[in-house]
Amino acid sequence: MHVRHHLVLTGLPLVAAAAGIAAPAQAQTLELSITIPRLSVAEYHKPYVAVWLEKEGGGARTLAVWYDHDMKNGEGTKWLRDVRQWWRASGRSMSFPADGVTGATRAPGTHKLSFSAGKGPLGQLGPAKYTLVVEAAREVGGRELLRLPFAWPPAGGGTARAAGTSELGAVTLTVRR
Repeated sequence: MHVRHHLVLTGLPLVAAAAGIAAPAQAQTLELSITIPRLSVAEYHKPYVAVWLEKEGGGARTLAVWYDHDMKNGEGTKWLRDVRQWWRASGRSMSFPADGVTGATRAPGTHKLSFSAGKGPLGQLGPAKYTLVVEAAREVGGRELLRLPFAWPPAGGGTARAAGTSELGAVTLTVRR
């Protein structure tokens, strides 16, 4: 089952500050909370999850991929293409394991990630409208995708929320300046 959620952010400005006005240097971060629901199925498999940014007008940047990276001979990578939207957007061009991006699959519960501007997979972001995308796919299960739009750089900050209906639970994105 493929479910796609779109939401409009409240509290996150869609337009950057006027050109030419210098803002004080402050840490800009994306804080993400992803809930993987506990499913009542006899044969439960932890989902593969990909988190990435899409820039309006084109371009994708992977921030995190959770998969079975400890399997012998890299066997876990052969199922990464089941995280279909991410695979098409940027996964197929990556080498695995990817430093700062690869992580193990996660058990049901809430998992927190933080990305700072200029560091790690977030790197430098140019001023633009972006969408943070979270996709989950599970063996003997379904597939789900959530989209959270925001503007960069954050003029003040804000929070966006979405909730999945099967493979993902609540997902919260907080943009901090």
